[in-house]
Amino acid sequence: MREGIRALLAKADDIEVVGEAEDGRQAIDRCKELEPDVLLLDIAMPNLGGLEAALEIRKLSPKTRIIVLTQYEDREYVSRFLKIGVSGYVLKKAAGSELASAIRSVARGGLVLAPEVARVALEEREAAASGTETVDAYETLTDREKQVLKLVAEGRSNKEIAELLGIGVKTAMTHREHVMTKLGAHGRTELIRFALRHGIIQA
Repeated sequence: MREGIRALLAKADDIEVVGEAEDGRQAIDRCKELEPDVLLLDIAMPNLGGLEAALEIRKLSPKTRIIVLTQYEDREYVSRFLKIGVSGYVLKKAAGSELASAIRSVARGGLVLAPEVARVALEEREAAASGTETVDAYETLTDREKQVLKLVAEGRSNKEIAELLGIGVKTAMTHREHVMTKLGAHGRTELIRFALRHGIIQA
């Protein structure tokens, strides 16, 4: 997939691919090192997923504009990425030659949404404006707690979580406890159920 995208973008004289990453953790490190203007980010990646990586990249490389390039158009995914302020959400099935245009638009400060995604964004905005938007327990978590929730739900140990997030084991355990308290969960099984219901992990 990455090779195909690189070949596609190589045809654009005004776009330079400065780096690649094969998982969320590597994406964070590359952005910290290279500070790219635009980042193409998938949702489903090994280790840290796209959302969890985006939460970290926002802080480490705030000038980098993020385009989500994915096959997922589920409301939960779209809503969460829009809430953290990504600049684009493009579906792989419709990317093709449109991808270069999306990158140019986002680099200029624009917002690019696939038609299916735009409808979800509009509905979300209307719900918020009418006051019918319900409080999402997930949104009570801090960025770090959201990352920990996904990793715990995937079956990661405290040591693995600490290594992936670059934090101490005790800190990882503390975040895990906070997540369980905020979500009213009493064990890993309940966290997994919550994560599945809310589209944080896939069955």
